[in-house]
Amino acid sequence: MTVKTSIQIESFELTLCDIHDVAPEHLHGLSVAVGWPHRIEDWTFLLTEGKGIAATDPIGRVMGSAMWFPMGEDFATVGMVITSPRLQTLGTGRWLMDHALRALPQQRLGLNSTRAAKRLYQSTGFAVEAPVHQCQGEAKLRPHPNKPPGGGVLRDLTAEDLREIVALDAAAFRANRSDWLQRLLEVSQGFVLERQGQIVAYALARRFGRGHVIGPVVASTDEDAIAVTRPHVACHQGQFLRLDTRHGSGPFAEFLQQSGLALFDTVTTMSLRAPWPVGVSAALSDTSEGSQIAGSERASNLPPITYGLASQALG
Repeated sequence: MTVKTSIQIESFELTLCDIHDVAPEHLHGLSVAVGWPHRIEDWTFLLTEGKGIAATDPIGRVMGSAMWFPMGEDFATVGMVITSPRLQTLGTGRWLMDHALRALPQQRLGLNSTRAAKRLYQSTGFAVEAPVHQCQGEAKLRPHPNKPPGGGVLRDLTAEDLREIVALDAAAFRANRSDWLQRLLEVSQGFVLERQGQIVAYALARRFGRGHVIGPVVASTDEDAIAVTRPHVACHQGQFLRLDTRHGSGPFAEFLQQSGLALFDTVTTMSLRAPWPVGVSAALSDTSEGSQIAGSERASNLPPITYGLASQALG
């Protein structure tokens, strides 16, 4: 099937171009028009390694966008699929997605869909995987002992940790996003949890949107995820903070709620061509004394999973 690179939608004539040919300021205007929180700097970051297309009208106004973000050789996430409010429900989104999918004929794909776009993605073959809970608010932290669970050591993440972080992340994400992690480390503060000299959990935080976002967060248990997330909450006391997670219940979700990060919205993780193993711990941890004692042994027997997304675009 041939997909047209220009299209007439009501009184608008739209033409596709490479998204890198459009100024980030103009893309920012598009996301502002639909109420998304991305700053110009957030667009610029996504454009460093991301690919995509933009739809412009004859006088250069950006009326739509779609991006994809390669993660290794056989997987990519799709995101920043936006159409101007004037053109929504008129087929512009499907036109953009058809072009994006033609550029990704073999890769496994994942995305996080808003409620409004879910039907569009289902019409192109994407399958529902899991809900994502967007938690945000003014950070607050209750007093808590600083001792990490299971005899672990909590410390700052450094550039020397990149290789170990990439391996841990790939086990959870099921794709190699080493290039993106390197980019994220350049703009993020991070913490890792170590046991017996091995990193078992990590969490990054960076400027994004209205304040800061925590993510990715990767760990094998709720206790370990809380341990690496807690210092980020402490660093941003009284400030706007956000974390997107697929954990809607259990100790990690309760910790976010108690830390001022209330549920704001829900989106849906979806996949195409193969399931995207998004992973929510099958056995949510409890807070009993026996659980605390057995924490390190339990964590060593469980695979790492993604507790916090890098972003809805990057997964």
